[in-house]
Amino acid sequence: MNKLIARGRTPALSLIAALVLTACAAPEFRQPAVEVPAAFKETAGDVKVAADGTRWKEGQPAEQQPRGEWWLAFNDPALDELMAEAIRSNANLTVAAARVKQARAIAGIAEADRIPQVGVGVGAGRSQQSPQEAGLPQGTRMAPGTSYNARLTASYEVDLFGRVSSNVAAARNDAATVEANYRSVLLSLQADVAQTWFRLRATDAELATVAQTVRLREENVKVNQRRFDLGDIGEFDLSRAKTELATARAEAIGLQRQRTNAEHALAVLLGKPAASFGANENPLAEDDALPVIPAGLPSSLLERRPDIAAAQRAMEASNARIGVARSAMFPALTISADGGGVGPAFSDVFRWSSRSWLLGALLSMPVIDGGRNRANITRSEAVLEESVGTYRQAVLSAFAEVEDNLAGLRILSGQAAQIDDAVVSARRSADLAQRLYDAGRSSYLELLDAQRNLATVERTAVQLRGDRAVTTVALIRALGGGWDPVASTERSASVAGGGEAARLVGQ
Repeated sequence: MNKLIARGRTPALSLIAALVLTACAAPEFRQPAVEVPAAFKETAGDVKVAADGTRWKEGQPAEQQPRGEWWLAFNDPALDELMAEAIRSNANLTVAAARVKQARAIAGIAEADRIPQVGVGVGAGRSQQSPQEAGLPQGTRMAPGTSYNARLTASYEVDLFGRVSSNVAAARNDAATVEANYRSVLLSLQADVAQTWFRLRATDAELATVAQTVRLREENVKVNQRRFDLGDIGEFDLSRAKTELATARAEAIGLQRQRTNAEHALAVLLGKPAASFGANENPLAEDDALPVIPAGLPSSLLERRPDIAAAQRAMEASNARIGVARSAMFPALTISADGGGVGPAFSDVFRWSSRSWLLGALLSMPVIDGGRNRANITRSEAVLEESVGTYRQAVLSAFAEVEDNLAGLRILSGQAAQIDDAVVSARRSADLAQRLYDAGRSSYLELLDAQRNLATVERTAVQLRGDRAVTTVALIRALGGGWDPVASTERSASVAGGGEAARLVGQ
């Protein structure tokens, strides 16, 4: 009968032990389901479907453009220099790099719990006992004594219920989250530098256009002044010419303010005082070609975006912390050892006769905690739910940003084509109006109308060129800083931003 009971108890104990170990371990991480479209709406026509259902895209020459240092695709040496300086000196990037070092150090602290902790101590003390402590009659004279000691201590927590391993996993994923955030800051810095630079160049081009208008208005004033002095025209035409000149000059002054603000913003990105930085005029020309950026398939976006990678790692860290919280409800086993020697002289400490040692094991667990540990588990599970929601929102936002910028480039391209035609027509109209006015066959108001229309159309064309450049950079940012469909979320910072960025994070 006892044998039967013993045989029945063994499987039961094994089952209980398995259940206990399962209960306190971190739950298996499951990737949350997100709806990934088969293709971006703006590029759906470019995606092909083979007979076996495989989706693919036709190769494009743009695939050969630089990906890691994506700004090289713009063929702008000045932008290349600005980018290198920003990566080297930007304060926000330095802060992000310091956070990476902190997170890696914290992960190293968690890793240290995997191995025994060993320490050594050497000391000396001088003391005097009272007669009562020595068991002697009161009034007995006690001489002070000096003792020396040297000890070696060791302790080790046996990872019975996964507390150490779960804590290490959480710390590693925290470090990966911070590294992904660093790449996100780096990408944002690069995009901000490029967009600010193109806005500055677009403003320079707009200033050049307005300057041409000012010169035309000045010439009109001179001509009308001579004709007024000769009595060919009345004061009305001269006053209108002077009004148009003052208005054009005011527009130029307003554009100077925009340029100054853009220059100051660029100085901050470069880590320089605004007063010590100046950018030479570099108008965005009509023949400056913009790179064609292939969006790829939406599924590859999840691998490229650093903010999505950060959200992914944050989920995994939250999942591991559930295991840490659960392990607090179960016993913790710590093994400790202490050995050394004590003697009246330092040379006696290391004698065999002076040795002492202690070996022990401590098994501890909470009995009454007022529901603290259970509440901590609930909190950890809620943190995981929050991180899952954050991840899904990051994915949705990423898809929307790509769609926005793809649509923006398509619409801007259509606008630019129409404006180019309008510029040709407006220039022809202005030329004809000038000839008719010079021949006395039209009024000055008709000439002003044609010239004003030309100036408006040319400024719109310049603004569209700037908008297209800025939107192209925004698309690259939305794509995660590149367009490689097989890019890994674990790309090194040297690929994402150059050797100086790698130096900042100690890689």
